[in-house]
Formats: sequence, structure tokens, C-alpha cells
Amino acid sequence: MSPELPVAAPKAGDADRAPEVRQMFERLAPRYDLANRVLSLGLDQLWRRSAIKALGPNVRGEVIDLCAGTMDLTRMMLAAGATKVHALDFSPSMLAAGATKLPPGANVRVETADARELPIEDHSVDGILCGFGLRNVPEVHKAVAECARVLKPGGRVVVLDFFQPESAPSRVVQASYNKLIVPVVGGLITGFGDAYRYLAGSIDAFCTRREFEELMRSEGLIARSWDVFPPVASIVVGEAPRGGGDV
Repeated sequence: MSPELPVAAPKAGDADRAPEVRQMFERLAPRYDLANRVLSLGLDQLWRRSAIKALGPNVRGEVIDLCAGTMDLTRMMLAAGATKVHALDFSPSMLAAGATKLPPGANVRVETADARELPIEDHSVDGILCGFGLRNVPEVHKAVAECARVLKPGGRVVVLDFFQPESAPSRVVQASYNKLIVPVVGGLITGFGDAYRYLAGSIDAFCTRREFEELMRSEGLIARSWDVFPPVASIVVGEAPRGGGDV
């Protein structure tokens, strides 16, 4: 029997939960993409394209797909002109599933890595994209600090995720969907309803996009955010100062 999964998103001090969350994604890997398409009604691909657009011209350089999973964003960044992609995730099975979808000869470095300790040199990448991953990272402030460390001046990190809605009605709608729909549908597709109960809880326990902006600013990044259509997912962008400006 697998260990009991955490029922809410890991927070600071919850580093001991990381192995359990990793095991969860190992189990989900074979049918993870299908579950994403069904649960989002196909909108997850639209949201990812919005994240690519938010990266701007930085995508045409050396970039990181952080919490890469099955590497949807890796393939999109390559198509957008990325010269090299570092596809980093803590789940070998998720990366293995994604590697089968990469075009032949793609300049992609696929590596199992912890978002809190990136195997990347200081100030060496033009951009970072993270799609639906950071809310599952314990001590997420460490991951944000690592993003700030590895960005070149003018580099940009784009986080696409389900943040906690700021309005009470939106919170009620999101919580109801997460509690009643996500575990049932996710469980039917993958056979692991417990994993989707965790993922739903991770959304309910996450911060708002404006709070995540402040976390980026605390690491010296120039931050802004917005909702993507429909206003379920959000994008937060942090840019490394080119030198001397206020953040």
C-alpha cells in the first residue's frame, strides 16, 4: 500500500512530504496528459500558449521548463524558437513520458532535479516557464529564490498555475469543482482518486496570484500578474532587473 498522500499543498517546513508527492506523480505519469485535457476541457493547452507568449522574446534563448512533467511546455518552447531547453522535474517517470514526444535532435537537457536546488549556473538562462508545478513544491520560496539566481539580467520567469481566487464567490466555485469533480474524474481516468484529492487540495491551499507577486518581489524580481481566459488559471511574471531599477 502506498503511503497516505498529503491532503493540502506542501508549505514551508513540509520538506518531508516531497518523497510522497514525487511517488504520486510517478504513479500518474502514464495517463497524466489525458487527465489534464479532460479536467480542463482542453483549455490547458490554450493556457500554456499564453504562458509562452508571456515569456516574450526571451523564449528564443536558453530556457528552463521547471517542474516540466511530461514536457508540453518544452515542446512549445522549442517550436517558439528556444535554442536550448533544460527540462527539469523531480519525477523520472513524468520526464520519461515526455521524452517520447520530443522531436528528433532537439537541444533538450532532460534531468531529474529539485526546484529548490537547480543544477544551473548563476545568471545563465534567458527564461523560465513553470506550468502547474510550484504549488506542489515544499518551501516554495526556495524555488523562487533559485529562479532569481539563475536568470540573466532582463531574464524572465513565468509561472502558470491555479492560484487561490481573491473574491469569495470565485473561491466557492473553485473549491466546489475541486472537491466534487476533480477527484472523481481524475480517479476514473488514472485509477488514483487519492492523488487528485491531493491536487485539488493543493489548489485550495495555494496563495493568491498577488501574494505570489510579492514573493517574487522579495527575491528582487519585477513582478506582475493577470488571469487567463477563462479566469480560472493565472500567470505571474517576474523579471530580473537589468540593473539599478526599483522592483
